[in-house]
Amino acid sequence: MKKIISILFIVCAFCFFSFNAEKETVTLTGIKVKAPFEMPMIYIPNFKNCKKLIITDFGAVQGDKNKNSQAIANAIDKANKMGGGIVVIPKGEWITGKIHFKSNVNLHLEKGAVLLFSDDPSDYLPAVHTTWEGLECYNYSPLVYAYNCKKIAITGEGELKAKMDVWEKWFARPKAHMESLKRLYYLAGYNKPVEERQMVNDTANFRPQFIQFNRCENILMEGVKVTNSPFWTIHPYLSKDVVIRNIQVYAHGHNNDGVDPEMAQNVLIENCILDQGDDAISIKSGRDQDAWRLHTPAKNIVIRNITVKNGHQLLALGSELSGGIENVFMDNCHVVDGAKLNHLLFIKTNERRGGYVKNIYTQNITSGKIAEGVLGIETDVLYQWKDLVPTIEVKLTPIHDIYLENYKVKDVKFIARILGQKELPVENIFLKNIKADIITDKKYITENVLNFSDKE
Repeated sequence: MKKIISILFIVCAFCFFSFNAEKETVTLTGIKVKAPFEMPMIYIPNFKNCKKLIITDFGAVQGDKNKNSQAIANAIDKANKMGGGIVVIPKGEWITGKIHFKSNVNLHLEKGAVLLFSDDPSDYLPAVHTTWEGLECYNYSPLVYAYNCKKIAITGEGELKAKMDVWEKWFARPKAHMESLKRLYYLAGYNKPVEERQMVNDTANFRPQFIQFNRCENILMEGVKVTNSPFWTIHPYLSKDVVIRNIQVYAHGHNNDGVDPEMAQNVLIENCILDQGDDAISIKSGRDQDAWRLHTPAKNIVIRNITVKNGHQLLALGSELSGGIENVFMDNCHVVDGAKLNHLLFIKTNERRGGYVKNIYTQNITSGKIAEGVLGIETDVLYQWKDLVPTIEVKLTPIHDIYLENYKVKDVKFIARILGQKELPVENIFLKNIKADIITDKKYITENVLNFSDKE
């Protein structure tokens, strides 16, 4: 009997350790990032010990959307069940529908590989738990979607590209679309369950994000190119430990921000080339009652060595900032001559947002001509919402402790335009060594600002 027990013990131990060894094929690598605030170590996945799974081994065929979609899904499923795997997209163009991640998966695009995403909205159904401009809802799946995943990556030298024929038609905002926006606003404003906010129908036309990491941890996006986007391009949402580096974005459609960390924490964005139709990097933290409920600030975000070729702002904060934004550091970024930007740093909010903005540090920024100015802070930015729906609840946004140092710009209207609110002035704005070759308007335009300083 003792001998039998011993054998069983050995067998069980072998199975236990074999099982755990398989589950630990994806390790974590810590990255230490310097910042003017206490920045936690960022942990990203390391797939060096993981097996490669080539999608052609799972039935992928160039030109066949359905087979490719299924092959990628099957490869992702196997990588997940193995405890970690690298799903390889080989050289060539591969048309596909949606891609849904699972934990412990690296989607790797080889040099010369193009994942071409269909623009048939039905390919992005059923609806998933996602967002529209800071409000949670069920909508078309993002083209690449990860929900509640850990240890995931998109890497390689290939390209993710969106077909745009249908999405471009959705850029227009006809009456039916605006009515759907109003419906979502009221559902969220009165705290209706997210499951009731079904926004897929014949007329809503809520375009999906291209890449969304939703409630995920330990994310790496490195090396790839992202071309075109129905909506926001790269959207880490309620996610932690995110590194986005050495990527290129080209997306010139409506609402095509480059990277939108929203209620994301411990984020590094570095060595990227961003060329898009809206903000290059826009830090957000949800909108109004939804964000007050989720109660998660965007926090500990470092942006460095970014080149911007086009957009609205180099760095925008808001206007969806109701969960708060703090501890942001931008360093050594460049806007090329000819780029059509409005501001280098733009903070925008309104009477509905609440939240807060604090501890924002930016330095060593160079730029050609800027349409507006270096720094803009506005507290009454509502865009189409101003006359679309009434304010449900007034909550102002405290904005304070903003630092800009070592800027060199060729041509601007102003250095700083800060339009605070009488009831809650903007506080503690510190500029140092901000140089512009040409200033065509007033150097400073300030309303309701306390403790503004500009030093040579």
